[in-house]
Amino acid sequence: MKIFWFIPTHGDSRYLGTSKGARQVDHAYMKQIAVAVDNLGYEGVLIPTGRSCEDPWITAASLIDATRNLKFLVALRPGVTSPSLAARMAATFDRLSNGRVLLNLVTGGDEEELRGDGLYEDHATRYQTATEYTTIWREILSRSHNGEAFTFHGQHLSVDDAKLLYPPIQQPYPPLWFGGSSDAAQELAAAQVDTYLTWGEPPAAVKEKIDNMKAKAAAKGRTLNYGIRLHVIVRETNEEAWAAANDLIQYLDEATIAAAQKKFAQMDSIGQKRMAALHGGNRDKLEVSPNLWAGIGLVRGGAGTALVGDAETVAARIQEYADLGIDTFIFSGYPHLEESIRFAELVFPLLPLETRSKLVQPNLTGPFGEIIANNYVPEQSKISEQSKVPEQDNHKTKTLENS
Repeated sequence: MKIFWFIPTHGDSRYLGTSKGARQVDHAYMKQIAVAVDNLGYEGVLIPTGRSCEDPWITAASLIDATRNLKFLVALRPGVTSPSLAARMAATFDRLSNGRVLLNLVTGGDEEELRGDGLYEDHATRYQTATEYTTIWREILSRSHNGEAFTFHGQHLSVDDAKLLYPPIQQPYPPLWFGGSSDAAQELAAAQVDTYLTWGEPPAAVKEKIDNMKAKAAAKGRTLNYGIRLHVIVRETNEEAWAAANDLIQYLDEATIAAAQKKFAQMDSIGQKRMAALHGGNRDKLEVSPNLWAGIGLVRGGAGTALVGDAETVAARIQEYADLGIDTFIFSGYPHLEESIRFAELVFPLLPLETRSKLVQPNLTGPFGEIIANNYVPEQSKISEQSKVPEQDNHKTKTLENS
């Protein structure tokens, strides 16, 4: 199990849909988040892309020296950059970071935004281009270890004697991730990517999607890793967690929701349509599955659901997805700095043993916590010794150590 966090390059706040509680996301703040999650033991961070965001490559590169082990999941944009340039960028980042870059293939789902970037392709054509793009990108990087060139002539993209002189550290190339719900997207994923991502739909829908992807990949003689993108609202009690969820949207008015939903409806992304269908813009039907809350999707595009509950409940829901074959979880929460720390403190001790062991600073020993009265060491928390999630209502729990 790998746990990722999120760098909010499109803005951060304590509340959705309002400037109240908003904070400036400058380099210092992004660095704070990156350093915090690196020290806490997160595997990596996802950095979003699009016109609403700061550039992910420049952002990620600026954080290399601030971190030690953190991996950066950054975007490949077919049609926006050339595959040869993207291969050089990926190899350079991989070399400068000592093997800490991961690539997230993003084809886009908003035709208006894509036209602003000079891309005038419809949904089907974009996936044809993306298939050729990833073929060229992978081959250039893979062949660079032997100094070989690559020639390719496709319907949309072509290269002659494309060559990379400085190969990446990760072989044959930095891992390629991708999420898409349409048939064309899933065919592309089955043929070319290493990790398939889904947004946080109810477990039954995620199972159906993963089973379908496993069959498509097997038909091509391949196996994939699977990841999920979720928000999280965790507190010490379930009551506190649900109160925090309601607080997050307390300043969100109906006009703002309607405007956001109108925009989402114009997109050709199948995944976005599935996210919007979970709540239909109705704030009275936001718990779409036990402890899976769709309130964020009222105004946020892309990932719009959050796991809500106390630490034991959230850990149990994570395990439900893990049992379906999910091995990577990309979380976020508002505000992103504080919530990264809160999630690590409350939930990390309940994660599987192998994951938990990676989160411990190997050279540090206790005591931990503030010394009491200048003399007494705080009693060690029993939560760090737990190996089982307590029984939850309407949920059959499992031993997390054995996942």
